[in-house]
Amino acid sequence: MTTDSLPVLAILGGTGDLGTGLARRWAQAGYQVIIGSRTQEKADAAVTDLKEVMAERGVAEISVSAEENLAAAEAADIVAITVPFSHQASTLELVKPALQGKILIDVTVPLVPPKVARVQLPEGGSAGQIAQDLLGEEVMVVSAFQNVAAAHLQEGSNLDCDVLVCGNKKAAREQVITLVEAAGMRGFHAGMINNAAAAEALTSVLIVINKQYSCHAGIRITGLGDE
Repeated sequence: MTTDSLPVLAILGGTGDLGTGLARRWAQAGYQVIIGSRTQEKADAAVTDLKEVMAERGVAEISVSAEENLAAAEAADIVAITVPFSHQASTLELVKPALQGKILIDVTVPLVPPKVARVQLPEGGSAGQIAQDLLGEEVMVVSAFQNVAAAHLQEGSNLDCDVLVCGNKKAAREQVITLVEAAGMRGFHAGMINNAAAAEALTSVLIVINKQYSCHAGIRITGLGDE
């Protein structure tokens, strides 16, 4: 059941593999989820698919709706963006007025096809830093989820994967870590938004590992005394 006290979540570009994976996990955890897309038709189709998957898992009630990206951002308390790097800036420019005073979870990885297995960080330092610079300090940009395989997110089972959470406001990072845990993973404070470059770069390393070992690799933080 959805709890009224939980924040409403919007996922911009929520029709892709990563966006639908997060939507499934947050909806199943009881959050109200708005799937955003550039077109209403694609958002509607993603909602239909999400409801079918939840029904198959025996989840009777979820709160999920479909909107175009701007309307989704306006209606949400916390917004996540899961679009390709090539669409990041244009999407953020569109929704910038709706993000003021809110947390934006930036999941963008600056991959440059076809050489996605090579680290190629942008001139702005990282996708997370670009988002923060573009949106201004009134938006609390938090970078997370870059090192989680979309295939694992879409599964209903627990995830053996940790998430690095970077952002300039500790309180905002705390809220995102709560969402990481709701999605079945451990989240860790990883510093200011500048440090997002490290997590984004790791994605290309993981792509190499996945290809070499035919897997969907993630990362784990060790040495915490609870291993």
